[in-house]
Amino acid sequence: MTPVRPPEEVGTPLGPARVHREEPAAAARGTLVLGSGAGGGVDAVDLGAVAGAACGAGWRVLRIEQPWRVAGRRIAPAPARLDEGWTAVLAELRSGGGLTGPLVLGGRSAGARVACRTAAAEQAAGVLALAFPLHPPGRPDKSRAAELRGVDVPLLVVQGERDAFGRPAEVVAALAGHPGQVAAVPGDHGLRRDVAAVAAAAVRWLACW
Repeated sequence: MTPVRPPEEVGTPLGPARVHREEPAAAARGTLVLGSGAGGGVDAVDLGAVAGAACGAGWRVLRIEQPWRVAGRRIAPAPARLDEGWTAVLAELRSGGGLTGPLVLGGRSAGARVACRTAAAEQAAGVLALAFPLHPPGRPDKSRAAELRGVDVPLLVVQGERDAFGRPAEVVAALAGHPGQVAAVPGDHGLRRDVAAVAAAAVRWLACW
């Protein structure tokens, strides 16, 4: 695995974004693009663990720092604006030849939602959702299951066993009749308790390409 490069700035209609790139030592098997959650950045421990493990397994990994984070804002914009920034970055990367091989979109929490919502339009080969926020804590009636069920390519949800935004069994129930997979790991929504398990689940799933 090559050393982590300095982030690249990419212009979007919402302001500059940054791309944190990790390249494998040999030719990339594909490209994994990861987005952050609404309350944190691309340096979240689960994103870092997955990025390192995936790169070590031969994948190019691009962690996208959305424009609102680059601008230093603390509150994420509405979902439509998140999608707009994300797709603008992907368009720039694609035009520069940076999305070669199978394209897997993913992220943690809000970033996982963005990946699910944009997978079809971006012709993704798969979606990797870390800590998908199935519903607000204590509000199972406010389900976001439609975003998961709208993914028509291979889907893996890595979910903490004590996630207040939806435990693994809830995600399994939400995906009933859908081919998506759920990997339960120790911990809560932060996925910090056993990042090795998070990374291992992701790499096992990525091995299918």
